[in-house]
Amino acid sequence: GEDLVRMEEGDAAVVWRGPRKNGLIKQFLTETDWGVGGLDYLIIDTPPGTSDEHISIVQYLNDARPMLTEDGNKKSGASGAIVVTTPEEVSMADVRKELNFCKKTSVPVLGIVENMSGLQVRVSDLSFHREGTNLSENGASSASDCTSDVLSLLREKCPEVLSMVASTEVFPTYGGGPKGMAEKFNVPYLGKLPLDTNLLKACEEGASFVDKYPSSPATSPLNGIVDKLILALPVEDEEDGDEDMQD
Repeated sequence: GEDLVRMEEGDAAVVWRGPRKNGLIKQFLTETDWGVGGLDYLIIDTPPGTSDEHISIVQYLNDARPMLTEDGNKKSGASGAIVVTTPEEVSMADVRKELNFCKKTSVPVLGIVENMSGLQVRVSDLSFHREGTNLSENGASSASDCTSDVLSLLREKCPEVLSMVASTEVFPTYGGGPKGMAEKFNVPYLGKLPLDTNLLKACEEGASFVDKYPSSPATSPLNGIVDKLILALPVEDEEDGDEDMQD
């Protein structure tokens, strides 16, 4: 209890060795009462890599939720892994290790998400600066900012452009990118999720992104990815006996 209280201090570092971390993972996965009816989904966000924590999560889920295939063989207690990567090789190299880890531990891969796939911003939300402005040093000066002039010109000459979405690649795509990697490993490709400033704002505010920014560039891609996951892992209906008890 004391350790968990310390973790709530925003800037406090949690200095734990492996056994302490594994003990907390075990407590959450095997000793926690999630209430009547349990959870629809338990989503565990893990850091990159294939460390002790990843192995512990798989093992404890296997113990807490033993599963059998139709022919009676054991399968992973984890319903599946969602693998997230950016499109450059440095990131995908780590993700290939994750995919092989899932294969060795019999964790199904629900799919690969291509994250930060370009930056998409509505033209009306862009800032404009005169050529030669150095934006890296204390920002741009007010003299170099010509946003108001550009937007006024667009409203007068070409207003339809203001509702368009400007897009640019932030990370270079290596080879076939995440989609090609998904094909190589024979796992689903769930889609691309672009960088979106409104998504970052929603995270900072603790708000539902898709509800607060329904027309933002990343809303439709995010909803599409979630729809595919729900289709792959529908919420299990309660058994008739459980329903009778609740009535």
